[in-house]
Amino acid sequence: MEIFQIKVTLKNCRPPIWRRILVPSDIRLPRLHRILQMAMGWTDSHLHAFTIHGEQFGVPDEDFPAMVRNERNVRLDKLVGAGGTFVYEYDFGDGWEHVLKVEKILPAMPDVRIPLCLAGKRACPPEDCGGAWGYEHLLEVLRDPAHEEHNEMLEWLGGEFDPEAFDIDVTNVELRTLK
Repeated sequence: MEIFQIKVTLKNCRPPIWRRILVPSDIRLPRLHRILQMAMGWTDSHLHAFTIHGEQFGVPDEDFPAMVRNERNVRLDKLVGAGGTFVYEYDFGDGWEHVLKVEKILPAMPDVRIPLCLAGKRACPPEDCGGAWGYEHLLEVLRDPAHEEHNEMLEWLGGEFDPEAFDIDVTNVELRTLK
C-alpha cells in the first residue's frame, strides 16, 4: 500500500490554516471526509463534497440526485496522483473550501499508524461563523474588547478562542479513534 502525503489548506483564510496528513493511497472518499473533519477540527455537522477534475462526489440528495456522484466506493488513487490537486467543500452555507494537494506518494510504512497528521497551523474556525469573511469579522471583533459585539461573540463561542492554537497531538489521538 502506498501512502499519499496531502497538504490541506483552507481557502480565503489569512494567515493560512492548513494541515499535512498521511492517508492510504487507496482511501475511499467517505473515509477521507472523516479524516479531514478530524484533522481540521470540524464537527461534521454539515454536508460536504469533493470536486475532482470538475466532477463532484458526495452523499447524493434524493431531491437532487444528479448534483453529485455517490462518493461511497470512490478510491482517491483512481482520481489523483502525485502533484494532483482537488477541492473539499464543507458546509455549503458557509462555503468552507479546502484545497488538497497530493505532495508526494510514499512507500508503505509498516511502523507508522495511518492516518497521521504531520503538521499544521492555526485553529479551525468555529462552525457556523459565516465562512471565511464571517471568520475574519469574528477575529476582528475578538481583537477589540471595546467592540460592541465583543461580549456577544465570546458568549456565542462559549468563552475564549485562540485562532493560533493547533495541537497536533490531540489531532493524532482523534485520528487514532478511526476504525
